[in-house]
Amino acid sequence: MKVEQIYTGCLAQGAYYIENNGEAAIIDPLREVQPYIEKAERNGAKIKYVFETHFHADFVSGHIDLSAKTGAPIVYGPNAACAFDCISATDGQEFPLGNATIRVIHTPGHTMESTCFLLIDENGKETSLFSGDTLFIGDVGRPDLAQKVKADLTEEILAGHLFDSLRNKIMPLADDIIVYPAHGAGSACGKNMSKETTDTLGNQKKTNYALNPALTKEAFTKEVLTGLVAPPAYFPLNVLMNIQGYDSIDKVLERGQHALSPEGFEAAANETSALILDTRDPQTFAAGFVPNSINIGIDGSFAPWVGAMIPDIKQEILLVTDEGREEEVITRLARVGYDFTIGYLKGGFATWKASGKEVDHIESIDTDELLKRVQAGEGEILDVRKNSEYLSEHVIDVENAPLDFINDSMLKINKNKTYFIHCASGYRSMIFNSTLRARGYDNLIDIKGGFKAIKESEKFKVSEYVCPSTLL
Repeated sequence: MKVEQIYTGCLAQGAYYIENNGEAAIIDPLREVQPYIEKAERNGAKIKYVFETHFHADFVSGHIDLSAKTGAPIVYGPNAACAFDCISATDGQEFPLGNATIRVIHTPGHTMESTCFLLIDENGKETSLFSGDTLFIGDVGRPDLAQKVKADLTEEILAGHLFDSLRNKIMPLADDIIVYPAHGAGSACGKNMSKETTDTLGNQKKTNYALNPALTKEAFTKEVLTGLVAPPAYFPLNVLMNIQGYDSIDKVLERGQHALSPEGFEAAANETSALILDTRDPQTFAAGFVPNSINIGIDGSFAPWVGAMIPDIKQEILLVTDEGREEEVITRLARVGYDFTIGYLKGGFATWKASGKEVDHIESIDTDELLKRVQAGEGEILDVRKNSEYLSEHVIDVENAPLDFINDSMLKINKNKTYFIHCASGYRSMIFNSTLRARGYDNLIDIKGGFKAIKESEKFKVSEYVCPSTLL
């Protein structure tokens, strides 16, 4: 028996490869499906099923492409109405995989079709639970997302379903079963997940608040709904793509990989409504960039921040990347449904600069310079971290303007004043700065190293640390 978790850090997402006696199943695959196909071929196995735990909101699954390329049927749990061929399995239905079996356990709550898959080995022993967004390590899936797709579902109704699913379907299972969730820490699908990506069910019964047998349904509902904030705007759009279908990843890559000269890139930017997305390192970007570019660094939580900052998944995008990383960026955009990259700057920013075209930059200062300027009254500090981070610990008398809600946060900014912008370490502050600079806010200065550098400098008064109850 082979069980492999294929974890993607930037999405905090776990896909799974299960193999037994020459047959394989994939659970919750990413958009780019060729690695799963190649893995099965190397092992001499045939992909027999593509299992989906639910209609995902935070990424576009590769279920349709993988099924088309392998002939494996797509299997959901009950209540799954697809716009493509799929099996909507019944609760308790079993699917043979070599000498093993995968049993469907319908667990509505996160969504109404949410389903866990229980792996039973050739000896009849229940070994592994692929829990989707029903049960995380240290948390459970937030029960407010499905209401964005079905208006008659309230978060309280969904929380009640989730409570029943956990009590009646999950907690009776054996303690030695390994839990394999769909997400880990950093995902917006739960409030406060562990950094660990697997655990025994028995340990979760001891440590996960949601599995406390003394918890009433009313107390559970209150606890699971406390601390939730509005989900990213792209979530319901990804759900619809997962339900209705999408272009093949091959077509998306072909459309996006058009190498453009500086002249062609400039013409495309002027003649279309395309957004210029620069995915280089934040400090490299700050030193020089194509005017009106938005910086979201590829070496960070790239896909979720693209989803948070670009509300329309059909937005045309022009790319500036590190040379050789164009396909990677296009693929990672497609993971969250941004399929309309229309080209990239050939040779990267160096080509643009060498052509003599206009270049913009964002000033970035260290904490020594920050102290001098603040003491001289040359501007004020603005904290763009999540509100939960700010409440946990912040510079005294500094206002919070979260990047997550940039359209509201920008209302706090006076265009005629200077602001020194920081996040936790410098990644998000450059997203904030570049986005507002493209909107005409020219007096924003980046703080190198963010709050971490500010705190370590010991030059500024910081509030006492309070352990956050939510990481949303």
